[in-house]
Amino acid sequence: MAVTPRFKDFVVEQLEGCRPIVTKRMFGGVGIYSGDVFFALIDDDILYLKVDDSTRPQFQRAGGAPFDPYGDGRPSLHYYSVPVSVLEDADALMAWGRRAIAAASQKPAGSPKRRGRK
Repeated sequence: MAVTPRFKDFVVEQLEGCRPIVTKRMFGGVGIYSGDVFFALIDDDILYLKVDDSTRPQFQRAGGAPFDPYGDGRPSLHYYSVPVSVLEDADALMAWGRRAIAAASQKPAGSPKRRGRK
């Protein structure tokens, strides 16, 4: 899960339009936040963005792969790798980053709250 400082700095620079960007070390990788919204991560110098049901197909068509945090074939379907062509195009990455922020900002559908006993 190594992340080189040079790659991290490059990604942050490319995501400049998604400010405010904050990075935090996590389990050997780097978590990327826009404000308090966790929308991306870097692992082994690969950028992964948050996806949802509407954005996942775009990543799949572009050749993105799901993040496999344990390397055992149990991938996370919530984060997909960013194709190099998008990573190297700041405008494209900014657009993909904004969609990832929107996906990460969605409230997960949950079960209705239970009422307490009286």
